[in-house]
Amino acid sequence: MKPAHYVNGVFAPTEATFPLLSPVDGSQVGVVPEASRDVVDAAVRAARAALDGPWGRTSVEERCAFLRRIADGIEARFDEFVAAEVADTGKPRDLAATVDIPRAIGNFRAYADLSYGRPERAYPTTVPGWSGSGQALNYTVRRPLGVVAIISPWNLPLLLLTWKVAPALAAGNAVVAKPSEETPSTATLLAEVIGEAGLPDGAFNLVHGHGAGAAGEYLTSHPRVDAIAFTGASATGAAIMRNAAEHVTPLSFELGGKNPALVFADADLAEAVEGTVRSSFTHSGQICLCTERVYVQRPVFDEFVRTLAERARALTGYGPMISAEHRDKVLSYYRLAVEEGATVLAGGGVPTFGDARDSGFYVEPTVLTGLPQSARTVREEIFGPVCHVAPFDDEDEAIRLANDSPYGLAATVWTTDLSRAHRVAPRVEAGIVWVNCWNLRDLRTPFGGVKASGIGREGGEYSLDFFSEPVNVCVKI
Repeated sequence: MKPAHYVNGVFAPTEATFPLLSPVDGSQVGVVPEASRDVVDAAVRAARAALDGPWGRTSVEERCAFLRRIADGIEARFDEFVAAEVADTGKPRDLAATVDIPRAIGNFRAYADLSYGRPERAYPTTVPGWSGSGQALNYTVRRPLGVVAIISPWNLPLLLLTWKVAPALAAGNAVVAKPSEETPSTATLLAEVIGEAGLPDGAFNLVHGHGAGAAGEYLTSHPRVDAIAFTGASATGAAIMRNAAEHVTPLSFELGGKNPALVFADADLAEAVEGTVRSSFTHSGQICLCTERVYVQRPVFDEFVRTLAERARALTGYGPMISAEHRDKVLSYYRLAVEEGATVLAGGGVPTFGDARDSGFYVEPTVLTGLPQSARTVREEIFGPVCHVAPFDDEDEAIRLANDSPYGLAATVWTTDLSRAHRVAPRVEAGIVWVNCWNLRDLRTPFGGVKASGIGREGGEYSLDFFSEPVNVCVKI
């Protein structure tokens, strides 16, 4: 299906478009509509009307049934969603088929289950001196925030879009979504599935386009948007905060990261290497949770680095960067690392395939060493298949190095000492700390970062809390 805006239950054409390029070979594979301010305004107005109409009168049970129908609709068109995700991102098909699309289905089912029968609290209150019984009942109800703007990134397009859309709809909000301009296809398929599921017109709306000075800015600065949920770069999050400040719009942000891994000498070294290969190079490093800083205890440093570099040089079947612009950004950091004095143990350039991929946006998986903690390559998020490996001597130094960053999204600790794991994990300044694993997720747990990595938490009850507002009702008895 061609990318299209979806406003008030109708796929709406637009005159303004821009090209959609394949990251695999750089060819043009389609066009994407660019939403004007009027299109964005129409979507927000449609969402507002839905809240004032049938959607605003739905019960939790009805909304949960809608979410389950959406999940069934994605599942019924599984191969179509996989193909669209692969075409937009260039990621390996196995990754889309085992992670992205199943998680999107799981997001809708999980929030249908979590929302149904969600308890609220009640407090009997006694106030001496009142007339009558001197008693009251205080209880809490939750109401939707209203019109929610959801802006999702290009690295996990459907997964991260549904991660927000599902709880927003479950809580009774009306949604205006804007996917990344780089990856519009699965969002458009989702709009079609949502329409087939029978949601009232305007409950879900979709607009396409760029960010600054375009659809993203029009949406996040709109005076009738009641909340904004965003996943993406920290700099973009700061720009959205400025747009939202005028109307004091509530925000939920999952932003960038420069995630550390701590490998202690007692770790299972083979397991730690394989885990770091996954955490640094999955989806060519284009996941906010990927590891870009690896700190290894000195007794095993040489062996770890040698083995990791061997594994990086042997990698095949990896995908491209999302765009030529992003490829050039990653390559600029590869050059910067050398200028800063790095030793390149693997990669550092552009691979040659001898086929159409040579016109695509690929970079080599790269392992660096030798840089000081102050180097830009060590401090700035690259968002590519690269990690820098440095030694440490003791536990306190490892924690200091891990925390010496403006970011704080995720971290990984590799150790067979359970006491150490429990000591170290709470001291690392990150929203998520994995021990002897990476990206092992439970949808009920809090997800988000500290410092420049975000505001608030998503997942389970945390998402439902953000997308709804508690109201205290006090009744005098």
